Amino acid sequence: MPVRSAWLINRTETETGQSRADTRLAPVGTMAPAGALTTASGVLPGSVAGEDLMSALYVFGESAGMNVTVAPGRAVIQGQGPAGAYPVVLTDHTTLTLDDGNATNPRIDLVVLRVRDAQFDGGDRTEATLEIVKGEASATPTPPQTPPASLPLARITVPAGASVGTGGIVWDDAVYDLRVPTVGIGGILAESWSRDVPGGYPGQYRDTSSALQRWDGTRWATYPREVGGIAPQGALAAGEYPGQYRDEAGALQRWDGTVWRPAVPSTAWAYNNDGGSCASTSWVEAVDGTNGPTISASFTVPVTGAVLVTVGFMGHTGVDGQWCRMGVNIRKDGALVVPADEVRSATVGSKAMTSVAMTFRVTGLKRGAEYTAVSAYVSSAASNTGWFDNRYIRVDPLV
Repeated sequence: MPVRSAWLINRTETETGQSRADTRLAPVGTMAPAGALTTASGVLPGSVAGEDLMSALYVFGESAGMNVTVAPGRAVIQGQGPAGAYPVVLTDHTTLTLDDGNATNPRIDLVVLRVRDAQFDGGDRTEATLEIVKGEASATPTPPQTPPASLPLARITVPAGASVGTGGIVWDDAVYDLRVPTVGIGGILAESWSRDVPGGYPGQYRDTSSALQRWDGTRWATYPREVGGIAPQGALAAGEYPGQYRDEAGALQRWDGTVWRPAVPSTAWAYNNDGGSCASTSWVEAVDGTNGPTISASFTVPVTGAVLVTVGFMGHTGVDGQWCRMGVNIRKDGALVVPADEVRSATVGSKAMTSVAMTFRVTGLKRGAEYTAVSAYVSSAASNTGWFDNRYIRVDPLV
């Protein structure tokens, strides 16, 4: 069998072991660690012209029957206990034969690349081999346990009654690829067919074919997210730390620790062109006799903690010499934060229809928080019914 391994015993006339050619062919060197004294087993990625992730040690069947073929390739297999890691190479296409299927139930077999080392495993063989590990037939079969110092390459479902005489195995449906890649320490790990393969150390990177990810000690985190970059559309439902940014349908958002907020707050606007009246001598948040008596504009506070608020309406007083005003109450989670005031209001002082507006600055708001500017109205006297039409509120962030 054309399976060779480095770091076994020297080859002699009486014992198989490592030759100079084995050393040249096998992937010697420090590979990706899985612990202080262990190495991550895996196949070395690569293919002719770089078109595929891994062509090495690919398991496939070509014709009806029970024979399966393993393509040439290189791998690293972690040995048992203190044995270390073995560089292994398969130099030629190699055929293995599966046992016939059980008469009643299917089973699952494993194709493995295995290292046996009598010095460490207590056996009587010292060699690297390709093997089929036969599973148990069952109505709901499960794969057999992977032997020690082995690298699983594929699992094969063997149908009940399968044999050369019955047409063998339908290979397109029977073979499930189990290969995982491994690279030298510090190298970027190739994807593992979207399997959940843990990293070996914080700071290790892998390429999923669509994103670069970093192992943080517990999970693979997409690289832009981990270093403070902008997470792509659909990547995050919840943020991972306050100050993280994401692209949400073309709008930049910032995670405040609880919810996503607009990273660059936009102007808030509320408007109603249905007129209404107010004769209250204290501030109220609605006018009478109209649809939508209250208008409100929700806004996110920028990093400066300051906004410009503009209120305006077209209206008139009910009595000459009296006045009526429109202002805003600024609320946070329903609580009044900045009350309406005459110095922060638009005022009409005539029975003639007049358009008025007022802009004022509000500071000291909590940056990144959401507030609501709610319309508020007041009249100079109960006998003076003011008229308010075309009412609007506009809030502009000061950045």
